[in-house]
Amino acid sequence: MHHLEKLIERIIDRINVNLRKPSFDVGPYLRHLIAPDQFARFYGFYGLTEHHPIHFLFTHSSIAGSYFLGKCIVDHSVLYKTDVRGDELKSEGDFLECESLKIPLHNDEVIHIKDSYLIKTLVHHYSHDPESPEEFFIRNSASMHYANIHGSPIEGCFLGPFATVDLTRLHDCVIGAHAYVQAGELAHRFIEPGQIQVQIRDCFNFLYRFPEEVLEKYICLEPGSPPRGIFMDFVAEHKASFETIFKVVQSSLPIPVPRGASLSRYAVVKGNTEIGENVLVSQRAYLENSRVGKGSNAQENCYIVHSRLDGLNITAHGGKVIHTRLGEKVFVGFNSFLRGTRDRELRIGAGSIVMPHTIIDLEEPLDIPEGRLVWGYVRNRRELEGHSLPLEELAGTNGRLELGRMSFEGSGLKMVEAFTQRIDHILEANGAYFDGTARHGHAQKARHISFNIIQPYPGGLFRGLCPRIEIRR
Repeated sequence: MHHLEKLIERIIDRINVNLRKPSFDVGPYLRHLIAPDQFARFYGFYGLTEHHPIHFLFTHSSIAGSYFLGKCIVDHSVLYKTDVRGDELKSEGDFLECESLKIPLHNDEVIHIKDSYLIKTLVHHYSHDPESPEEFFIRNSASMHYANIHGSPIEGCFLGPFATVDLTRLHDCVIGAHAYVQAGELAHRFIEPGQIQVQIRDCFNFLYRFPEEVLEKYICLEPGSPPRGIFMDFVAEHKASFETIFKVVQSSLPIPVPRGASLSRYAVVKGNTEIGENVLVSQRAYLENSRVGKGSNAQENCYIVHSRLDGLNITAHGGKVIHTRLGEKVFVGFNSFLRGTRDRELRIGAGSIVMPHTIIDLEEPLDIPEGRLVWGYVRNRRELEGHSLPLEELAGTNGRLELGRMSFEGSGLKMVEAFTQRIDHILEANGAYFDGTARHGHAQKARHISFNIIQPYPGGLFRGLCPRIEIRR
């Protein structure tokens, strides 16, 4: 048996030990999912800038097709086409604020992935875990295709395809396909597929769950089989374009990049596309025949196709925007799927919030008014009425509110304020407000970046693994 096969079995055993409660066996989901030759076919790569301290340590791991930025340690793990983005890691001497406490960091913070199997996953650091201020950890865990681990230390967990864990520390949990959870901390929980939960303790709790027949259509996971559904089909349609850019070293960017903007050389840009000032386009983003207005961003695994973004628009990790017009400062949440067509265009008014994992797949043209909160599954004007609220109305809610499959309890004002503050933080952090001299963000810091590659063993017992490598400044 090759060392990579032994490593995968070891990871399965370690995860299963953690998942004794709830009783869950990850083996049928992980074994034979990726063909062995794929791990030897793709190189890993890491980014170098003057703004991000580096320390990369890879030990007995496979990092095929995976990307790293910032300080990262990968130990006895398998990362397949995964992005590990540590551009918000804290530094020695910084403080982590938690309630009334200010906790100083003794060392630079590092992302540490150990005994884990991450497949086409986005790991982005923005942790607020006071129990582990110097280490953002992923241990004894597995995540499937296009899951997001965002600011969420996890241990002993399994994440289904297109699942998102956001600002939530997890212990021994199973997160179902296309589920989204932001709840501070969870232990020994099974989050059903398609469940959306945004909870801030003592403030509010937003809950929605997709109908089973909708999930069956868009994303479904069964033991022993790869994920299937419309989401996977959509990604597969664009796969060839990404394979091309990973094979070719580009000497010049495909379109002009204005002042303060950043366009990753590992992003796909096609057709008549333009980006404005202070725009951030991350690796593995896809832009086609679209205009991305000033201060907007297209994060990892985002697709913006035949669309126009007026400016200050956030398309969070995995968001897809097709034949859509977004007014200014519209937020599109993680792994949302917004699909109009040439004759059924989607328009979303300024200042609106599209909740994470929302599906808008149109049967008719649709205009969503300004300042609207949208969630769930929408195909037409009638369904929009049962899956949206004016933000002003939500802000006036204090208590319990139910609308179809959505339930809300607590302070609507607190929820609106939480989203508003987070949107402003994302724009600020991404450099949307850069004025030419001040308020630098990720777009400006990533504007000048170089990439080094790491090749795996091409054959033999170590095929698909990379040698032990340590890289320091």
